[in-house]
Amino acid sequence: YRFCPKFPTLVNNSPKDQFRNSQVEFFAVNLANKNIDLMQGEDAGLIRLDVEEAEIHGNLNHCASVYDQDNNIISPGIDKYGPRIINFANILKYNYIPLAETIRSVLDIVKEALGSPVEIEYAVDLNKDKSGKASFYLLQIKPLIGNINDFTINMDEVNKDALILYTENGMGNGQINDIYDVIYVDKTTFNKSKTKEIAVEIENLNKEMIKTDQNYVLIGPGRWGTRDPWIGIPVNWTQISKAKIIVETSLENFPLDASAGSHFFHNVTSMNVGYFSIQHHSSKCMINWDIFSDQKLINQGEYIKHIRFEKPLTIKMDGKKRISLISWDK
Repeated sequence: YRFCPKFPTLVNNSPKDQFRNSQVEFFAVNLANKNIDLMQGEDAGLIRLDVEEAEIHGNLNHCASVYDQDNNIISPGIDKYGPRIINFANILKYNYIPLAETIRSVLDIVKEALGSPVEIEYAVDLNKDKSGKASFYLLQIKPLIGNINDFTINMDEVNKDALILYTENGMGNGQINDIYDVIYVDKTTFNKSKTKEIAVEIENLNKEMIKTDQNYVLIGPGRWGTRDPWIGIPVNWTQISKAKIIVETSLENFPLDASAGSHFFHNVTSMNVGYFSIQHHSSKCMINWDIFSDQKLINQGEYIKHIRFEKPLTIKMDGKKRISLISWDK
């Protein structure tokens, strides 16, 4: 679950999307394991559990709500019958503890001390002491180092004939000039009942890109990372980890309910991965599919094609205007 500490009650997704994307598992410290082998890595003492286990132990009381599928509404708390959604409503909306305010204060203080924006990791103990206060533990502070300057696109300076892709519904900021490869779902062979098989094909190509340490543009229909295989490609992040630009598109018989990168939000934001949405019938976006067939075919599966351009693509992302484009000069 993600929220803005400055506006903790603001929710960007619909109730249905919150239900689809809600956390279903969590990691817990396995206290029954008395012989932890630290050579197994940082997860050696952890166990992966369903959120139902947290409810059994009474740990969801302030962290979950109930989704009413008949009326498409979310009710805070877990007193009602229905699927649970992890949205921390009692904390963020009803201020059981001042978490958002605490995070804002910590970020402001540390930013002033270090002279740059920071990323923090923290833990919270919701059990209150005799004075009615919970405990906030600051675990790690990391400066955010990088180019945070705004990047703007002047469309008057763009060669329209060189455009491969254009959208006014993009996420990301900056310019990329070192990508040659595009991996895309071939719309002529796409089958919405075979999205799990498509995910496997993409994973195999992604492994090859990892071996050669090459980033690529990933293009395909529907939502990337969805758990519902009928509305997109059900990949996880490790299956597409070398994608520097992710494009979700609609097709003639396959509408797109744009996800805005919600399934991979942390990866998209922390790694500055571009995330573009293309509605095929909209005048505000386009893809030149024809140019793909003219490029060198590196690999091909039943549903996926991997092509390489002779010269690098020019990728520009205007974060404020949400305008993004990919162009190629022959």
